[in-house]
Amino acid sequence: MLSENITTLMFDLDGTLLPMELESFTNTYFKLLAQKAAPYGYEPEQLIAAVWKGTKAMIANDGSCPNDRRFWETFAGELGETILDMRPVFDSFYAKEFNGAKAATRENPLGKKAVDAAKNAGYTVILATNPMFPAVAVATRLGWLGLAPEDFSLVTSYENSSYCKPNPLYYTQILERAGRSPGECLMVGNDVREDALAAQKAGLSAYLITDCLENAGGGDISSIPHGSFTDFMKFAGLE
Repeated sequence: MLSENITTLMFDLDGTLLPMELESFTNTYFKLLAQKAAPYGYEPEQLIAAVWKGTKAMIANDGSCPNDRRFWETFAGELGETILDMRPVFDSFYAKEFNGAKAATRENPLGKKAVDAAKNAGYTVILATNPMFPAVAVATRLGWLGLAPEDFSLVTSYENSSYCKPNPLYYTQILERAGRSPGECLMVGNDVREDALAAQKAGLSAYLITDCLENAGGGDISSIPHGSFTDFMKFAGLE
């Protein structure tokens, strides 16, 4: 049962609100991205390798600049300064062609139901998705669930964040922006390391959704409240 101290629910997106197998989704996404960039002269292998390098740079970000700047500086370091002129093209991709990646996800009508019910119950609801995508890409994925950024009091993206999961400072930054203390927040996610353990290190409570559980380290989750999305709805009284 949800603690009476909780005023704020933070939801992860990929694998939590939006069910998916991460590898399948990533492969589909990269294929679409490579198709978008090919007419501009970028080879798929080189492009994807640069995206990965930029992603790793964001994960290692120390908070000294926004994640988008960290990504694009690294990306340009791999592909040349002219790639910076492609940013509007990439944003257009995330608004349009990126919708093709929905095929690598599954339906979850409980996602919208949980967000709506939590708001109706008086909770502050935050989308705490790992901020490695632009806001337009987050909005597109939310659309697959019948949700929009406006349904949340705060949505993290690479433009407005300077840390990434599993850095606990990612959660601390959210708390500062939302004006919340750690003890009044519950992080709901599917990744043991990124969503549960990192959130707990920042002082938050956590609930693990096991429908698409990510547990790369094979850690024991018996001490962390967990269950299916349906179980979480019961746990939080959002049925």
